[in-house]
Amino acid sequence: MTAPAAPPELELSVVVTHLVKGVLYRDTHEKVWRQLLPLQAQVRDYVAVLGLTVVVDEAEGYAFLRSHPDLDEEEQSAIPRLVPRRALSFHVSLVLALLRKKLAEFDVSGADTRLILSRDHLVEMVRTFMPESTNETRLIDQIDAHLNKIVELGFLRRIKGQDAMFEVRRILKAFVDGQWLAEFDQRLAEYATQLGGGTVRGEG
Repeated sequence: MTAPAAPPELELSVVVTHLVKGVLYRDTHEKVWRQLLPLQAQVRDYVAVLGLTVVVDEAEGYAFLRSHPDLDEEEQSAIPRLVPRRALSFHVSLVLALLRKKLAEFDVSGADTRLILSRDHLVEMVRTFMPESTNETRLIDQIDAHLNKIVELGFLRRIKGQDAMFEVRRILKAFVDGQWLAEFDQRLAEYATQLGGGTVRGEG
């Protein structure tokens, strides 16, 4: 016999609980994703009481909660924050910018839907914009630490059984938008100044 379907209120609770915990992905949370799609209006009403809104990108296959954009500063400060703001270090922000640019270039190529990069490729991509160092091992360790942080944030995912391979999660597009990307060269110039000496080993 087929198991009876869960009542809508239970499905709503399951979906909201998953969203409060973090990003909901179609490819890793298939059952909950299927429950979310017909319940989007109910989820939006439910989390609005908490001062949140739900962002669902069906094309890219992810959903997440963020603070409601229509609340003014006083209203936002009056509601305890369920979705914490995370202050990103300068270097992590740099790596995210590089990954976002790589994802944009990948999408233009139309080669595939998943951008998979090796750890060696990521290290080389990032070190190009890092200051010269006489301690190669320390530099690579620093880059690995930045990559680990980005995995923790959910913008990179290690491929199972291939620890040296990473998937760039497409939710990065929701956090680093097109306008931000258009200003990438200007931001790199600012990065160069912060990195010291006003120069980076850029790509020409």
